[in-house]
Amino acid sequence: MLRLKFAISILLLTSGILAQDFEVSPVLMSYNANPGEIQSKKINLINHSGKPQKYNLKISDYVLDNNGNKKSVPAGTSKRSCADWITINPSLVELNPNQSATIDALLTVPKDGFSTKWCMIYVEVAKEQSSFEADKTLATGVQIVPRIVILVKQSPKSNNNYKATISGLKEITKPGENQRSFEVLVTNVGDNVIDAKVNLALADMQTAREEKFNPVKVTVYPDASRVVKLQLPAKLTKGNYALAAILDYGHRQPLGGTQIMLDVK
Repeated sequence: MLRLKFAISILLLTSGILAQDFEVSPVLMSYNANPGEIQSKKINLINHSGKPQKYNLKISDYVLDNNGNKKSVPAGTSKRSCADWITINPSLVELNPNQSATIDALLTVPKDGFSTKWCMIYVEVAKEQSSFEADKTLATGVQIVPRIVILVKQSPKSNNNYKATISGLKEITKPGENQRSFEVLVTNVGDNVIDAKVNLALADMQTAREEKFNPVKVTVYPDASRVVKLQLPAKLTKGNYALAAILDYGHRQPLGGTQIMLDVK
C-alpha cells in the first residue's frame, strides 16, 4: 500500500495503485483494435478514505525524453496522440467510504488508424475548496491534488512493424568509479513499442575468448530513442579487446550491434 500526502503523478506499472486513500487499477491499458474497430476496457476505482469523495477522470498526452521520462502535454498536441479516440463514462464519479466503481474506457479507432498511439488518463480527487483554501492557493500558487495516472497504448493487431537500431557506443567512466561505464543509443525506427535487451560482449583480440555480460532491459516507443548505460568490471587483463553492445528486441528480428576497440594497459 502506498499512501501519499502530497499530489504527485504516479507512473509505476503495477496491477493497481493506491494514492491518498483511493485505488485505481489497471494503471496500464493496452488496446489492439484494428482500424475501424471499437474496444472497451474497465477502470476500477475504490475510495478507501473515511469520507465521500468525488473523482475526475481527465485525458492528457505525454512525450518522452532520451531517458524514458514522461512529460505531460495537453490532449491532442502529440503526433502520437489517441486522446481523441478515448471516451470515458462516467468522467466524474462520487463514492462513499469503501465504495467502488467501474468506469468504461471506450476506444474508437478511425479507419486510417494504422499506427501505434498513446495517451494518459488522470484519475484525481475533485477538491472542493473553502474560501480560505482558495485564498491560500492563490497566495502560494500551488494546488495540492492527489492523482493517479493510467498509461494508455493502442497498436493494431495487424501492425507488425518492429524495427530498432543501436549506435554510438562510448565510454563514460568517471575518475574513481569501481566499474567501467559505457552508454549506447537505442532508436525505435518502427511503429510498435519495443521491449529490448541490451548487453555487452567483450572479445580478447589475441585469444578470441569472448565474455558476455548481463543484459539491461529497456522500453522504447516509436519515434523515440533511449540512452542505455552499461558496465564492465574495472579491472581487465591487459590486452586489446573488441567491445560490442548487442540489441535484442525479439519479434523474429535480427540482433543489432555496435562496436568499439579497447586497449587495456
